[in-house]
Amino acid sequence: MGPLPVALLMVMAAMFASSAHAQGNPAAGEALVVSCVACHGEGGAAPIDPSYPVLAGQNEAYALRQLRMIQTNQRVVPLMTGQLNGKSEQDLADMAAYFAAQPGVVGQADADESTLALAESIYRGGILDKGVAACSSCHSPMGDGNAPAGFPAVAGQPRSYTIAQLTAYREGQRDTDEVFGGMMRSIASRLTDTEIAALADYLRGLY
Repeated sequence: MGPLPVALLMVMAAMFASSAHAQGNPAAGEALVVSCVACHGEGGAAPIDPSYPVLAGQNEAYALRQLRMIQTNQRVVPLMTGQLNGKSEQDLADMAAYFAAQPGVVGQADADESTLALAESIYRGGILDKGVAACSSCHSPMGDGNAPAGFPAVAGQPRSYTIAQLTAYREGQRDTDEVFGGMMRSIASRLTDTEIAALADYLRGLY
């Protein structure tokens, strides 16, 4: 499967925007996420383990799609087993809206300058000779995603979490990009461990 041109990705985003966009009530969602705090921290901003994602500031459409998939086991997250049982579609939308309304997290990149330079070149310009598109074309220059299209915010995430997700896409263990033609699996399949680790550190401090 060849790389998808950026123009095609944007067309796809427009096609899916209306169906992906969620409408939830942040105030109603606050009461529904009480149990989430135990692992993801207050407002979803401080995960207790670096393998857990930051939920604060994640866009509503993406968050709702992931909650739906986790609830139905389309996305298998063992630690989330049973956590969403009994939640209605409106409950999930309200939870997604609550996290979307929280301020994003500012992290700290710890890599050396050459590693960060490598990551920045990939994030902003891709890797032409390997057919890797620029990450910023879908996730925005500052990593805050594309909310109408449902492309996630990627800035500020724990380094371990980002490495795990990109590796899972690369190895075909995560396929939640099916709605977008498998583009994350296609892109990640062309990234080395070194490139993935560099991107993870860069993204941690991107906000």
